Amino acid sequence: MILLAYYVRIRSMKPDTSKLLKEALKLPPEARAALAGSLLESLEEPLDPESEAAWEIEIATRLKDLDASAKLIPWSEARRIITGS
Repeated sequence: MILLAYYVRIRSMKPDTSKLLKEALKLPPEARAALAGSLLESLEEPLDPESEAAWEIEIATRLKDLDASAKLIPWSEARRIITGS
C-alpha cells in the first residue's frame, strides 16, 4: 500500500519535481532528514491559520490534562509491565 501511494505521488508531480524527489531519496538518511527539516521550515506561515490555532489550543489542553492526571513511572517499571516479566 505504501508503495502504491508513493507511486501515485511521484506520477502526479511535474517532471522536474519528480526527478528532484528521486534524487533526494538517494541521499543518506541524515541528509534526507536535514532536507525535510529545511523544507518544512520554509513553510513559515501555517497553511490554515484557523486549524493551526485550534491545534495549539488542543495541544495545550492535552498537556494540561496530562500534567494534572498522569502518573509517570520509570522506564524499567513500564518495560516490566509491558513484557509481563
